[in-house]
Amino acid sequence: MPSSAPRSTPDRITVHGLTGHGYHGVYPPEREHGQTFRVDAVLELDTAPAAAGDDLTLTVHYGELAQQLHALLVGEPVDLLETLAQRLADCCLAYPVVDAVEITVHKPEVDLGVPADDVTVAIRRERQ
Repeated sequence: MPSSAPRSTPDRITVHGLTGHGYHGVYPPEREHGQTFRVDAVLELDTAPAAAGDDLTLTVHYGELAQQLHALLVGEPVDLLETLAQRLADCCLAYPVVDAVEITVHKPEVDLGVPADDVTVAIRRERQ
């Protein structure tokens, strides 16, 4: 299939379960003590050019991407998971070859006052 032909299902690169200790949240204990956050990033792109030439410069270096996402995860605190998810999506879309990204932010240590395993916020953003 030529790389210029439309694909029914996009190629994907996934970074799953990236974990860091962050200080995001609206409550003072969240800001003071922090907690574990996890992120899953699913990037949609055409990998055919990179595969054809075995050329890393034509795709996303997922090791570098993981470092950038981790820096955001443990970096400047925000109140909302939605804000954190948007920042992570913007990071992924900074790669010119990425057409769209789905970000899921996990907050597994969330205190809801009732038993719960996790809270997630998932967003999908496309290149404009």
